[in-house]
Amino acid sequence: MTQCDLHDHDFHHAHEQGERRVLMVLGLTIVTMVVEIVAGMLFNSMALTADGWHMGTHAAAFGITIFAYRYARKNARNPRFSFGTGKVSVLGGFASAVALGVVAILMAIESIHRILSPEEIRFNEAIIVAVIGLVVNLVSAVLLKGEHHHHGHDHDHHHHEDHNLKAAYFHVLADALTSIAAIVALSLGSIFGWTVLDPIMGMVGSLVITKWAIGLMKDTSAILLDGSVEPEFCETIRVAVEAEADLAVTDLHVWAVAPGHHAVILAVKTSNAWKPEAVKALLGDIGHLVHVNVEVHQA
Repeated sequence: MTQCDLHDHDFHHAHEQGERRVLMVLGLTIVTMVVEIVAGMLFNSMALTADGWHMGTHAAAFGITIFAYRYARKNARNPRFSFGTGKVSVLGGFASAVALGVVAILMAIESIHRILSPEEIRFNEAIIVAVIGLVVNLVSAVLLKGEHHHHGHDHDHHHHEDHNLKAAYFHVLADALTSIAAIVALSLGSIFGWTVLDPIMGMVGSLVITKWAIGLMKDTSAILLDGSVEPEFCETIRVAVEAEADLAVTDLHVWAVAPGHHAVILAVKTSNAWKPEAVKALLGDIGHLVHVNVEVHQA
C-alpha cells in the first residue's frame, strides 16, 4: 500500500533523547564487557566471563535499538510506508526481547554446566570486577530510566511508551541482576567455600530474565499484530459517535500504527445526511488518533 496523502507520519521526534541515552549506555556496556571477559580469563572466574559475554549480547541488542531509531527516523516521511514507521521501534523492542530470552537460556545452560563441572575461582579479584560491573549497570539504568518514564503515567503512559527504549532498559536491569548474583555468589563462595551458589544464582537470574523477556514480547507483539488496543478505548469511540441519536456504529476497527498513535476505520448507519467529516469531528476530543476513515451509510 502506498501513502497518498500529506499526513505527518513522524512519530519519532520524541524519541531522539532516548537514542542519545542508548548510545551512551552502549559505550559503557562495550567497555565493561571487555573488562569482565579479560578479568574472567585472568582470574579463572566463569561468573565474570559469562557475565562479560552476557553484556556482549546486550551490546548487540543495543545496536538493534540504535538501528531501529535511525531507520524509523530516516524513513518517517517515506511514501512507501502507508502509516509511517512507528512500528519499527516496536519491532526493535521485540527483537531485543527475543535476544533477552536467548541470553536467559544460555545463562541456564552455563549454570548447569558449572554445577556439574565446578572450577576454582580467584574470588577477591573477581568480586572487585563484578562490583565495577554493577556500578556501570546502575549508571546505565539511571540514564535509561529518565527517558523510559518521561511520558506520563497509567493509561496515557501506556500509549506513549517507547518499547525500543523499554527493551534497552530491561537489558540493563538484566545485566545488573547478573552482576548482583555474581557478587553474592562469589562473596559467599569466598567466605564459606560454597562455590555451588554461583551457578544456582545464575539459574535464578535466568528465570527472572525470562519473565521480563516474555512480558516485553507480549507487549510488543500485540502492537505488531494490530491487537494492542484495549476494548475500553474502542468503546470510548463507539460511545462518542452513538451519543448522536441518529448514528449507529456498524463496523469499527482500531489499531496502533505506533506507540501512542492509533488508526480507525469506522462505518456508521444513519437516517440523516451526515457527512464523514462531521462524524470525524465527533472524535475530536479523543486523543491518540492519527488516521480516521469514516463510511456513512443511509438507513
